[in-house]
Amino acid sequence: MRIVIIGAGFAGMYAALSAARLRDIQGASPDKLEIALVAPEPTLVVRPRLYEPNPETLTAPLQDVLKSIDVVYVKGHAEAIDTRSKVVEVAGAQGTRKKLSYDRLVVATGSRLFRPNVPGLAEHGFSVDQLDDAVALDRHLHGLSSRQASKARNTVVVAGGGFTGIEAATEVPSRLRKILGKEAQLRVVIVDRNEAIAPDMGAGPRPVIEEALRKLGIETRLGVGVTSLDKSGVTLSNGEHIECETVIWAAGMRAAPLTAQIPAERDQFGRLLVDRDLRVPSVSGVFATGDAARAACDDVGNYALMSCQHATRMGAFAGNNAAAELLGVPTRPYHQKAYVTCLDLGEAGALFTRGWERTVEMVGDVAKKTKQEINTVWIYPPKAERAAALASADPERVTAL
Repeated sequence: MRIVIIGAGFAGMYAALSAARLRDIQGASPDKLEIALVAPEPTLVVRPRLYEPNPETLTAPLQDVLKSIDVVYVKGHAEAIDTRSKVVEVAGAQGTRKKLSYDRLVVATGSRLFRPNVPGLAEHGFSVDQLDDAVALDRHLHGLSSRQASKARNTVVVAGGGFTGIEAATEVPSRLRKILGKEAQLRVVIVDRNEAIAPDMGAGPRPVIEEALRKLGIETRLGVGVTSLDKSGVTLSNGEHIECETVIWAAGMRAAPLTAQIPAERDQFGRLLVDRDLRVPSVSGVFATGDAARAACDDVGNYALMSCQHATRMGAFAGNNAAAELLGVPTRPYHQKAYVTCLDLGEAGALFTRGWERTVEMVGDVAKKTKQEINTVWIYPPKAERAAALASADPERVTAL
């Protein structure tokens, strides 16, 4: 028997850990139940930190962890899924292809930045979505020091006033001062089509965010969108043109395209609809997790967000349940009633809220210390020691926060 997990992000990593944990508990050998993880590299990209400088350092190796728990790493890109034959086709180096059969499939392919067909976006826009994107932005920012000083050079427009856009925008001033000098006259503008900043955060935390933006001198353009980009800057839907040499696109996420190959119902973000065990109900033997799945967190209408906080725990349940079905033991319904947010606000500190109502618990430097601990400790993989690694993946106890 074989479980195939596609993806080495937070959900895929914990799916592998959790499946291996249950296999170990049930006394099944790796020969009886093989667990294979498919990914281009055996590396976790610490995606929540890609708004920070030096993004090339924001990865964590997984090879030793996977070896310690007897998970087979398959190098390559999963390019095709045949759910009738239960086969995944993996494209490897130099055009090689491999077909990998499965008894259970865990789709943990994550999400991608939504890039609409805005003129000039592909040519002139940057992002902090994937590792390569963040590295390209970092190189561009450092390259600004070799350009002639101007208002355009010193201006950054961030398209998107949600979580990612705010973290990217509030980090920019300190990043650019280190590159261009402390005396550089910087301008950062957040553009969002919503009438309020951080629309998903609600009214409670918003004054803290607005005060942080004022403190950092960050402007907002609300109720408008970016309609085009060119070498001179961006044009907004109200006709305003902002001269700038840096545009960071942070306007929404969609499930990775591979999920479209699963013949099942999806939501408006492309996420597969799953039951409480994280199965895709209409397709035999397929589970979806993390940003690839629309999953209920509780019985009162809250659904998992596209965040590592939810992906980590969802991954543990999906891996456990895929293994449980093959080992003939009960599955565990996914639930995640506890929910917090910790929003980085750059040199203005951070904001920590608890619950779906987002009750503010910490702000400023106190919240910043918590954010730094989350970013540097809590979300990293466990150590490559078998007992500790397996113990870290108990679905009922897993949390990224």
